[in-house]
Amino acid sequence: MLPGMNRFQHILASMAFGWLSITTQAADKPNVILIMCDDLGWGDVGFNGNKIIRTPHLDAMAKAGLKFNRFYAAAPVCSPTRGSCVTGRHPYRYGIPFANSGHMKPEELTLAELLKKQGYSTGHFGKWHLGTLSKTGKDSNRGGARGAKHFSPPQANGFDVCFSTEAKVPTWDPLLHPKGNNSNKWWDAVTATSEAKPYGTAYWNERSEPVTQNTRGDDSRVIMDRAIPFIRSAAKRGQPFFSVVWFHAPHLPVVAGPRHTAMYAGHPKYAQHYYGCITALDEQVGRLRTELRTLGVAENTLLFFCSDNGPEGQAGQAPGTAGYLSGRKRSLLEGGIRVPGIVEWPARVKAGRITDIPCVTSDYLPTLLDLVGAKPVADRPIDGMSLVPLIDGSLAKRGNPIGFESKGQLAWVGDQYKIYSSGKAKNGQPKFKLFDLVADPSEKNDLAKTMPRLAKRLTGELAAWRASCQASAAGKDY
Repeated sequence: MLPGMNRFQHILASMAFGWLSITTQAADKPNVILIMCDDLGWGDVGFNGNKIIRTPHLDAMAKAGLKFNRFYAAAPVCSPTRGSCVTGRHPYRYGIPFANSGHMKPEELTLAELLKKQGYSTGHFGKWHLGTLSKTGKDSNRGGARGAKHFSPPQANGFDVCFSTEAKVPTWDPLLHPKGNNSNKWWDAVTATSEAKPYGTAYWNERSEPVTQNTRGDDSRVIMDRAIPFIRSAAKRGQPFFSVVWFHAPHLPVVAGPRHTAMYAGHPKYAQHYYGCITALDEQVGRLRTELRTLGVAENTLLFFCSDNGPEGQAGQAPGTAGYLSGRKRSLLEGGIRVPGIVEWPARVKAGRITDIPCVTSDYLPTLLDLVGAKPVADRPIDGMSLVPLIDGSLAKRGNPIGFESKGQLAWVGDQYKIYSSGKAKNGQPKFKLFDLVADPSEKNDLAKTMPRLAKRLTGELAAWRASCQASAAGKDY
């Protein structure tokens, strides 16, 4: 007890010091929210030039933060990209090379596990797709007894609180089968309870229990209804939080509610639902940003936003767009892997910035470990790099190319040039094209014959990186 203090004054001083310590600790470590859409194309948002789809909240987020012109998903399909977000590694290293394949192995280190060691509260909300969520109940693509070997729910990978699905669900009434599936890939919402049939999926909590309450209506709202209480609880405790919010929209089955389809009444049915569920998702992003301000934690909360791959379907036949980019979902051309990207952090990211430096979902892990002062993962290959210099405005170029491999396709993406193979072989060897992504982002002009020395050097770098990934896949990392 300090001189001149009575016992009551000493208690108040101790409480104040404790509160100050907690507050200071929280301020040293930003809250982190990773937001991801499912099958949202590069050109499906207003901040990338879309004039039809209404995304005012995402547009405001882009203006308030740093917009990426070249942000990449680590794969052209969902599961592999999601794994890269939490491991910092290429999908072939951790054993989830494609959707509905493999599972997150216990030997992998995830962001949630690493941030928990730094005092973070961790929560996962929405699509998981990195393993099954039940060993007993029949669920989704692989859940239940038939997929027991792939049981790897979020709570087994470092998440304290979960509200998660194994894979896809309808974007309206996520647990019910929508009406009107047809060749144009649009559905209608179920309005009559008598018509409601289970879709065969479930939301699961951190105790591997199915959650059935409050699951009707817009799925993005259903997800945010669980994410916000988690964030609110951590904020009121003064504890830094790591929240993963992985929306299902606009992945098939694409369904929007009547209010949002009415916004696009002049468009074909498929487009009404597609555009509508994106606008519904955008509203939930706005709701989240408002909540952060209300809680007084917006200033020190870092939000990343991206998509897991390019848009579904064929160009001209599906409403999603990759803008001026070639390729779509499942392709390693730019339209399949270059996605909308934003980072907002009022305390550190200057508003209104735009960068052409290539970044990727594998960068999340090294970036966040760098920001919280944790040691980098050094016992296994990490494919991402810290974006802290970019956040602080001191990074001029990436330097380290980004490697891609998916079902025979190969790509090696640098600051300017990209080596790409569709997987078609010539004399038993992959045939590569060389693109200048600065001058030719649409990948129309193959420079491989006019710049053979550069093409040879880049293919050699790609081969060395592939060999490293193959060693990881063979279990040599752990």
